[in-house]
Amino acid sequence: MITLRRAGERRYDQHHKQEVWLTFHPRDRADPRGDRFGQLESLSESRLPPGAIASRNPHHDAEIVTYVREGVLAYEDALGRSGVIQAGEFQGTTAGRGIRRREKNASRSSWAHVFQVLLAPSEPGSVPGHELKRFTVAERRGRLCVVASPDARRGSLRIHQDALICSALLEPGQHLAHELLQERTAWLHCVNGEVTLGDAVLTAGDGAGITAERAVSLTAQSETEILLLDLGGELPGSCRKRVRDS
Repeated sequence: MITLRRAGERRYDQHHKQEVWLTFHPRDRADPRGDRFGQLESLSESRLPPGAIASRNPHHDAEIVTYVREGVLAYEDALGRSGVIQAGEFQGTTAGRGIRRREKNASRSSWAHVFQVLLAPSEPGSVPGHELKRFTVAERRGRLCVVASPDARRGSLRIHQDALICSALLEPGQHLAHELLQERTAWLHCVNGEVTLGDAVLTAGDGAGITAERAVSLTAQSETEILLLDLGGELPGSCRKRVRDS
């Protein structure tokens, strides 16, 4: 079964020219679209003007993966750790006891384009920490590159959750198939371009939840970038729009 969440159905916030789109926003319980998808509690896309400070809520017991697609993002947290995330880099953060984190576009002239995935932790009370890695265009071109995993496979970020986060850059006509083991689900997010998933066509900002399927099978219709999350554990709750039942 495929569940769609179109780009226009995301929550949109604007603050001092900063733009944020939230595929899920579980803190807004009055909105049924705030339901998370299994362990996936939040998936946000932000565009920050030069020098802008990102509006982030502090997270308690969360696994956070931040991807800077364009620009450079500076960060600092309450534990005194600071640094920058460059375009093409992914950072994994464990907010074990709740980390107040400040993020800012470090450029004075260019916008920053940032994606952030927030996963519920497998166990509460994890020790806070973070890790930064770069995954090149060559590593992500034409295949699913694992950027985060519980066992740090293939040089990926280590996260404390039964989930794989993958990134891929596809040329028109390229096909990918990712096997889903029993009782696992997946969330596909189209970062840019256009991709077909079963009978559905996804464009930039669209997302799709895949449940009770043996594999995720997709084909790029143009130059496309995707994020794919392979999720274990609890199954997602309500489905907002059914495209196909297996």
